[in-house]
Amino acid sequence: MSDLWLISVPLDKTSSTNVEKLKRTIAKSNQASCGKFFIPELKVGILDSLLSVSDDLSRLDGVTESVIKKTCQCMKEVMEQSSDKVLENALANGVDLTTYVTRFQWDKAKYSTSLSLSALTEIISKEVTLVETELKSRSAAYNSLKSSLQNLELKHRGTLHSRCLNDIVRKEDLVVSEYLTTLLVIVNRGSYNQWDRTYESLSDFVVPRSSRRLYEDEEAGVFSVTLFKRAVNPFRAKAQESKFTVREYCVELEEQKLRELKQLTVCKKEQYGVFVRWLKVNFNQLFIAWIHIKALRVFAESVLRYGLPVNFQALLLQTERKRSKKMREELASLFMHLDPTAMTSKTDVNCDIPGLCQQEYFSYISFHINTSVLELS
Repeated sequence: MSDLWLISVPLDKTSSTNVEKLKRTIAKSNQASCGKFFIPELKVGILDSLLSVSDDLSRLDGVTESVIKKTCQCMKEVMEQSSDKVLENALANGVDLTTYVTRFQWDKAKYSTSLSLSALTEIISKEVTLVETELKSRSAAYNSLKSSLQNLELKHRGTLHSRCLNDIVRKEDLVVSEYLTTLLVIVNRGSYNQWDRTYESLSDFVVPRSSRRLYEDEEAGVFSVTLFKRAVNPFRAKAQESKFTVREYCVELEEQKLRELKQLTVCKKEQYGVFVRWLKVNFNQLFIAWIHIKALRVFAESVLRYGLPVNFQALLLQTERKRSKKMREELASLFMHLDPTAMTSKTDVNCDIPGLCQQEYFSYISFHINTSVLELS
């Protein structure tokens, strides 16, 4: 896994010279890359309000990253823990995330550069909030459908005491007349002999030799027994005393449950496709919005730090995570002249709680693009 940093330095002679030194050093090591990150000329507005906009962007950055992670996690859960499928669908403008960042182009059609920084921030904030709200709603609806289907499937495939018996019991196994009815009784395998000896005595109105074993699994069997309808309740009570379970069974009700199971299965399959497409589209929009937020933050911080007129260059650094410490040391050495009091950084601060983490301070402007958004728990 690599680290991606957006950094900004002023276009003074010393900084420009050191940028070239940095590029030569990186080229020699062949373990990192450094390229320009294009940020268009944006409207600065009133400097007094820029600090507030910067704070808003910082919070929005954290919130957006959090929603991206939630979207990825939801995608993984919907796709039944298939990480490969998540990676295939978690794209930005049809390419993988790192490629999108390294080839970043400002979307002027969506985020017009004629708008103020505060207006652009508000547009993206509304976009992110809308996705987060709809994600909660769609996720809850899909999970409810999935849970209902799982419960029905559990009943359909459960033990003989609860599962659907339609594939076991045929209509010809049941005697139904004005006076007679057939009950289905679950008997543990170790109690077959007891059942054969005693079932006729559980009521005075049991039809002799009417019991037949219809099905058995490793634990129990399903037996039918025919008796007079008026004897059902006394028979049920005596059977329970003898550790036999009389199953509630109605052909029409069981057929209705089977129809419901099929309908939910079809519905889940349809909703799966709809939900995955929605997740894919909205992850794409979220990630694109997030990188625009990063660009806005670089612009706002550069104006605040380096002053007017706007005169800075933004760079995208990509390095192997194991080399991040050495790269930070190199950057600190090259750009210490911008602020000799700046503390060198060991690592970027990562935090899952938006607004509660402060970006570490460097002599140059630096924002971390968290490439681990797809590293799901």
